[in-house]
Amino acid sequence: MVNYFHPIKKIHSVPPTIGTSDTDSSREQSATSESVLQLLLFVDKRPSSKEQTRHIRKSLTDLKAEWDFELQIIDVGEQPDLAEHFKVLATPSLLKIHPTPRQTLTGSNLSAQLEHWWPRWLLSVEEYTAQQQSPTSPPDTGAEPKPIYSVACAVELVQLSDEVFRLKQETEHLQEQLQLKDRIIAMLAHDLRNPLTAASLALETLESHQKVKKGEISRLTPTLATHLMKQARRQIRIVDRMITDILQAARGTNAQLHMAPKKIELGKICQDVLLQFQDKFQAKSLNLETDIPPDLPLVYADPDRIKQVIANLLDNASKYTPEQGTVTISMLHRTAYKVQVSIGNSGPGIPEENCESIFEDSFRLQRDKSQDGYGIGLSLCQGIIRAHYGQIWVDSVPDKGSCFHFTLPVQK
Repeated sequence: MVNYFHPIKKIHSVPPTIGTSDTDSSREQSATSESVLQLLLFVDKRPSSKEQTRHIRKSLTDLKAEWDFELQIIDVGEQPDLAEHFKVLATPSLLKIHPTPRQTLTGSNLSAQLEHWWPRWLLSVEEYTAQQQSPTSPPDTGAEPKPIYSVACAVELVQLSDEVFRLKQETEHLQEQLQLKDRIIAMLAHDLRNPLTAASLALETLESHQKVKKGEISRLTPTLATHLMKQARRQIRIVDRMITDILQAARGTNAQLHMAPKKIELGKICQDVLLQFQDKFQAKSLNLETDIPPDLPLVYADPDRIKQVIANLLDNASKYTPEQGTVTISMLHRTAYKVQVSIGNSGPGIPEENCESIFEDSFRLQRDKSQDGYGIGLSLCQGIIRAHYGQIWVDSVPDKGSCFHFTLPVQK
């Protein structure tokens, strides 16, 4: 029996056969639904492909096979996934996919090659059939016979491969979302700490002076009380704005950080932040060196955001500087348009190959993996400075310390 398959545009399963040879009905009834010899012919849309297909069909008919075979014609332009699966490099190509081993014939003389290999292919079919009918084969347990590998299996494999790829992409997307949530939590832990601490200290100071016993004189003047209240309100506003930014990030928006720039005295901003780090510096006996000229021009920036940058850099400096080490902060009217701020430390330094990577989100040096932190502080600093159209970078020498620099625009 000779079975041919229709050419198809898209394969979902093995299509029905389109005719049989003139054989008795008993042989047709005994033939299996899946032929042992299975062939694939890969062609393209060139006019010559139709002629080549006709020659292959005629050759198969002339060979008068003693065994059933199936031939399926596949257009590589419409089924590139199958061409890739079967590693077809040129057309036309004729593949024997069953019985194994798989064999590929290609070139312009396919009919001659088919005639040459046909006896060996029939021999492989006889060996396969004999092996299946051998008494040494496992006894029939009533289970379904093992199906012969066909193009339908290949299609299912391709479809499963596509589905696996899609699921991998979805998994990667979900992992990115989870990582974003982790970064949001890290932001809360890292950047909300300073303003919350400042607000808490202001309120605790007010509370302590309200509990003055009778006969004692409170040292809290109305001016100081007003200052503490303003400090607490300002820090709470900072927290509120940070939460707004974090919620925007959680929604996946790429909006820039919200900025409220105005004319500010950078030296005063820096002194306010330094007051927050007095206890940290004293705890490690750090030496603080400052160089802040009194005649610096005003800069145009968001004061709360710049405090956030300076606080992050000072926090890193205090963390990595050894006891009795030195932390420096200096400011320079660099050009007519820029003021530069530099914060240095005498810590272990940063390897040269990592001086740019440390500003990447969640990047951490290998030596810092075991320490507290999330690797987001410098990334946040970079985002804030770039939002001000400034630059941020680091100069570092291993074992001799690091110095972080950033620039801000001068108010015009």
